Amino acid sequence: MSGKKEKDREGDSIGGRVRRYAKVGTAVGGLAARLAGDRMFGISIDRPGHAKDLKNALGGLKGPLMKVAQILATIPEALPQEYVDELMQLQANAPAMGWLFVKRRMAAELGPDWQDRFDSFEHEAAAAASLGQVHRASLDGMALACKLQYPDMNSAVEADLAQLKLIFSIYGRYDRTIDTTHVHAEIGERLREELDYHREGRHMSLFAEILKGQRHIHVPTIVPELSTGRLLTMNWLEGQPLLAFREADLETRNTLALNMFRAWYLPFYNCGVIHGDPHLGNYAVRPNLDINLLDFGCIRVFEGKFVGGVIDLYRAIRDGDKELAVHAYETWGFTGLSHEVIETLNLWANFVYGPLLEDRSRRIREDDIAGVYGRDVAEKVHRRLRELGGVQPPREFVFMDRAAIGLGGVFMHLNAEVNWYREFHELIDGFDLAQMRRRQSRLLKKFDLPLP
Repeated sequence: MSGKKEKDREGDSIGGRVRRYAKVGTAVGGLAARLAGDRMFGISIDRPGHAKDLKNALGGLKGPLMKVAQILATIPEALPQEYVDELMQLQANAPAMGWLFVKRRMAAELGPDWQDRFDSFEHEAAAAASLGQVHRASLDGMALACKLQYPDMNSAVEADLAQLKLIFSIYGRYDRTIDTTHVHAEIGERLREELDYHREGRHMSLFAEILKGQRHIHVPTIVPELSTGRLLTMNWLEGQPLLAFREADLETRNTLALNMFRAWYLPFYNCGVIHGDPHLGNYAVRPNLDINLLDFGCIRVFEGKFVGGVIDLYRAIRDGDKELAVHAYETWGFTGLSHEVIETLNLWANFVYGPLLEDRSRRIREDDIAGVYGRDVAEKVHRRLRELGGVQPPREFVFMDRAAIGLGGVFMHLNAEVNWYREFHELIDGFDLAQMRRRQSRLLKKFDLPLP
């Protein structure tokens, strides 16, 4: 009962939004105003200095705005390069809330005797992110991870999404290349889902089922009796950050890259599901190089036709089949495609699929261009689309592209040399759309998750 009362008090509220606006308005409003003045009126500002101030302001805030900033930094030309450089440094590792906060929150979720339900519960958070923090605990000899949501996050999400809409609307006045309507809607839906820890627990169980035959990939197991809508308790998975292996031998780095590739893309091609947040804090490496896949708040489920379109476009690029490429884009929801727009979209497709087209071991990118993986290509595509009048990307692209770019960046960090062609074909050879749809429907129903 205590969890339900707490939930009622913490629903999205006018007062909560007003307080959130007061916290973030200066940072985001200042960004929007300065960008508008810089782009539209030629007003000169200290962009590197302002970008650093913005990063510092956002990095100290609890809530989704920090995550939104990370996403914005990967959208080509949405922000000047100085801002991208700073925002890319934002990590979901904000200062943790103190013990008094933890005791109040845990009592609200599990009742006043909550500490008696654990053998131990560490006062200091093991990790702190944008929406909550994780504490290590134990019960009956099992190490546990307790993920506890910060208070008033419903209001924070709605307020931050309104601020994001402000940035998009101002940006859209001087650059209509990318219609951000679907981008905003997609980010909003995923962020609202991340607040529901019951749903995240079901996502976790779904991935455990999909990946149960993959002995090198591990997913935590939820402890239902110690979980609520804002507290998620699971077994603790020990591991090291992936970047600790950047200087390891090539065989080690290749093994890690292969395990990461399968962890993300086997669920996509088998069940139309993808982990939409390949942030460095969302996985860890075991001593035997197995991968622990963590944090299942940002999960995207796709209609079967979208997955089929991904494979169709690969074959279209491989075979030079323009009609099949058009079919793939139209399947995804692109409309009014001219020959020039299709050729421009194919520039991006050739970049994404490039490593999958050659039956040989190679790095994910072989031209040694520095910076965010794929950003230079995306900027070229963006400029051409602007000249052609713009395009509205389907909603599904927001987190599908984020996963592709994020993983590409991981593979670049590892400097891995893998036969991506063979790994990809292991997943898609024999792909049967009807069979995938049946499998997806069965698994989503099993874990009480909605069909796309």
